[in-house]
Amino acid sequence: MANVRFLLTGDTSLCAEFGNEINEQINAEIRAFNILLSEKRLAGIVETVPTYRSLMIHYDPGIISYGALVRQLKGLTNELDQVEIPPSDVLEIPVLYGGEMGPDLAFVAEHAKLSEKEVIEIHTSTEYLIYMLGFTPGFTYLGGMSDKIETPRLTTPRVLIPAGSVGIAGNQTGGYPIDSPGGWQLIGRTPVRMYDPDREVPILPQAGQYIKFTSIDQAEYDRIAAEEAAGTYVCHKYPRKGG
Repeated sequence: MANVRFLLTGDTSLCAEFGNEINEQINAEIRAFNILLSEKRLAGIVETVPTYRSLMIHYDPGIISYGALVRQLKGLTNELDQVEIPPSDVLEIPVLYGGEMGPDLAFVAEHAKLSEKEVIEIHTSTEYLIYMLGFTPGFTYLGGMSDKIETPRLTTPRVLIPAGSVGIAGNQTGGYPIDSPGGWQLIGRTPVRMYDPDREVPILPQAGQYIKFTSIDQAEYDRIAAEEAAGTYVCHKYPRKGG
């Protein structure tokens, strides 16, 4: 049985907390619990939101009380080891690194005592687990970046970062799905729309998937951007070895 704490977070929500650190095992338990809740279809649950180390559960108190829901949820934790988590797929995200698209790449390279080419090679060598989505629609909180390219945030955040920008902040990396403020070191930009309100499924990435960044040139960037504008671009996915 997982050691889960259930915390009151509001009059229509609670938090199932699985641990106090960020690691793949805790995240796997969260995914398993989320799958279990989806299968059980408990009366009153409206929505679930996975995070790094917990699962937010929104519910309708007109259908089920907090106490009754917690009792049911505690009972389900005994079934976690019986849940089969489906294999994860890897979403390939093409990125044009450096130049106008990645104005902080040179700083990241200098800070890491590496060449810009080496930073790109390291950044594109990993399949990053999407622990959760948040901050803005489709913003991915990723795990697994090499500490070789760890770089502190900007001392003064930018007021406007263009959608598609890919950056580094501390030991994290990720992309900005919409125009927004931010303090990450920008190393590139993707033409892929991580969030598009006009799509049938607006948010492209999903928690539990992995992202693999790939390096592209300007011509490839322009081609993909044109296909995105026409609504014909399809992001490449592949099954992850080992699930």
